[in-house]
Amino acid sequence: MALTAGIVGLPNVGKSTLFNAITKAGVLAANYPFATIEPNVGIVEVPDERLTVLTKMYNPKKSTQAVCEFTDIAGLVKGASKGEGLGNQFLGNIRNCDAIIEVVRCFEDGNITHVEGKIDPVRDAEIINLELILADLESIDKRIVKIEKKAQSKVDDAPFEFELLKKLKQTLEKELPIRSLTFSEAESVYLKNYGLLTSKPFMLVANVAEKYVVNYEEDINYQKLKAYATKTNSKIIAISAQIEAELAVLDDEDKEMFLTDLGVKEPGLNRLVKATYDLLGYATYFTTGPDECRAWTFKKGMLAPECAGIIHTDFQKGFIKAETVAYTDLVKCGSMLKAKEAGLVRQEGKDYVVKDGDIMLFKFNV
Repeated sequence: MALTAGIVGLPNVGKSTLFNAITKAGVLAANYPFATIEPNVGIVEVPDERLTVLTKMYNPKKSTQAVCEFTDIAGLVKGASKGEGLGNQFLGNIRNCDAIIEVVRCFEDGNITHVEGKIDPVRDAEIINLELILADLESIDKRIVKIEKKAQSKVDDAPFEFELLKKLKQTLEKELPIRSLTFSEAESVYLKNYGLLTSKPFMLVANVAEKYVVNYEEDINYQKLKAYATKTNSKIIAISAQIEAELAVLDDEDKEMFLTDLGVKEPGLNRLVKATYDLLGYATYFTTGPDECRAWTFKKGMLAPECAGIIHTDFQKGFIKAETVAYTDLVKCGSMLKAKEAGLVRQEGKDYVVKDGDIMLFKFNV
């Protein structure tokens, strides 16, 4: 279960620079609109200090972190949903993503042109928000045309779906995202199939100037964007894409020195990945042993058999129980044997809700 996030924004806001830093892929990052034409996809490991500790404890043959997948599409402009710039073909590239991350330019730099003429983070965020809404509205209108006659004839579930589509259309016409609504379980089944952009979890990334990387709360542009995020109930984090790009090419020792000089505890990318992980309600459980220590991504609220199925479907089909210990208990005891002696290792059944940090050994029979 790899998390997938789509990166959007206006041209020249630092999207591709940030993507380069995330994946170290070296994709094109140029100072002109539409430098990115094909979507770039990159995989990045989810930073988790717990896996490092477990690896030292077990000394396995290999250690495998959980991963996130990021998709970077071409910069959108006002009217993109109607074909302006290079059109809304790029929006289709992120319809299958789990979440959308919008990079908003807060830094001032006369050498880097702004497609709208001047820096205004709230205006930029609103432009992208509206384009996503308009793209969804177009999708809904197309679906309504297909379903309306069936709804009038009361064919199957068509009347139910038609009412849902009208509800979505009315919300979008008010320039509100679909995620602002609540849905029944039956409605959610249809909604999932539509792939609507504004139904996805959403986060703003303020791309701040290097001088504000530590004290970004003092940046007036960030303050404006933060107020907008609060108003629209959106998550927001601040990053300097340029600094992250510089960090990405350093070895661990030089990176540590650079961060110390900046007065920063960890790279902004670590915060971004963790924030994206949290945005989707994802968590991590671990499997350990002499062959491999591995972090597995799961959705909070999943039961033990479902989590077992992430490893292999046979684990879920033949699930018997899960030998489970909390990460903190294992580390405190120093070994699985001592954790068992302390009575901290549990045998959990099919109704167990897996918790973040659980270390699990699944027992199954097929």
